[in-house]
Amino acid sequence: MPYISEILGKPVVDIDGKHIGKINEIIAVHREKMTHPQVVAVEVKQGRKSVFVPFADIHVMATQIIPLGKKWEEIKPYKLHKHDIFLVRDVLDKQIIDINGVRVVRVNDLDLVRVNGSLYVANVDVSGKGFLRRLGLKRFPQLSENKKTSKLPSGIISWDSMEMLENDQPMRLKVPGDKISDLHPADLAELLSDLSRQEGTRLLQKLDNETMADTLEEVEPDFQASLIEEMPNERVADVLEEMSPDEAADLLAELPKERSAQIIKLMEPNEAKDIQKLLAYPENSAGGIMSTDFVSVPSHFSAQEVINRLRRIKDDVDIIFDIYVTDRQGKIIGILSLKDLVLADPETPVKQFMEDRVVTVDAKTSQQEVAQAIAKYNLLAVPVVDEQKKILGIVTADDALDKVIPTAWKKRLPKFYH
Repeated sequence: MPYISEILGKPVVDIDGKHIGKINEIIAVHREKMTHPQVVAVEVKQGRKSVFVPFADIHVMATQIIPLGKKWEEIKPYKLHKHDIFLVRDVLDKQIIDINGVRVVRVNDLDLVRVNGSLYVANVDVSGKGFLRRLGLKRFPQLSENKKTSKLPSGIISWDSMEMLENDQPMRLKVPGDKISDLHPADLAELLSDLSRQEGTRLLQKLDNETMADTLEEVEPDFQASLIEEMPNERVADVLEEMSPDEAADLLAELPKERSAQIIKLMEPNEAKDIQKLLAYPENSAGGIMSTDFVSVPSHFSAQEVINRLRRIKDDVDIIFDIYVTDRQGKIIGILSLKDLVLADPETPVKQFMEDRVVTVDAKTSQQEVAQAIAKYNLLAVPVVDEQKKILGIVTADDALDKVIPTAWKKRLPKFYH
């Protein structure tokens, strides 16, 4: 089974031994009901001129000199078609997504196989050996056995797991959307960081709204904005509704004001209202980074009543760190941990077992001060209150640390809600 790299550049002669030129390109097409493309022609370079020779007129491909089965004058050039695949131009060096290895890899070579007299593209070689083969270095055994080259990427991927993209775009693995969605959002975000903006957008569009929202929350707002730049506003609005309000607000803040306003109008009123509140605060203040996803209960509730409320709102709140207790005026007076709630007698009023020493911050408190408070009191989240001590939202530890510590270090910290 020859590799395409072993064919390119080889001299071509006709049946009389006349030198014609060198192989410069290989053309393939998808036949109906065939999963692998069939080689139909080769481009023979003659100085500045090129001639496309039908594969049927080639006597043998896997030789040092490629002979034709006819005289050169008898060859009828192959006529190119719209759906022809130029294997060198369109496939080699293109990036693909290796779902199994959760990585972006490059096509280093193509494995060809002969079946019943026809030549097909069998596999895509993304290995380090394929890279060396392309460079012509595989002929040196001492280099191939070198410890450094042994650490090069490995992998062969069947062509039928591939999908060509239109408009001269890179290739990607043909993977069902549900399989991509099975990847952890952090893994998907890492794949996005290895792709161009256009490639990343194409990957995102394969995801359902919830998975796209989770994935976008794993990347920085400016990168988020670039990824959704060409998406319809209706789709963006649906995705923002799946994101936490603070993350959605951060993303909208990166967009032009006119587009941001258009997207907010397309959102459900409740979600849009929460986001608009957050956008009104300075970017690096507690109000600007807080989330409006929190749970509060009145102090006269029993432990069982709190649990019943949590069950009713389970679909409305993504993350529950603690439960905040308020008085009749709505002021925060205590905090409940889930552990204390579960262990309490069902009929016990929460006022009897809540922690009444509650650390809070003002909406205008700087992000740095919020992070310091979280670190000092070892909190997972801190409530943000107004002048009347009514709770406006919460700032989670990871959001507070977002700009206080370098991104590279932040990625080493666990997400509290994973």
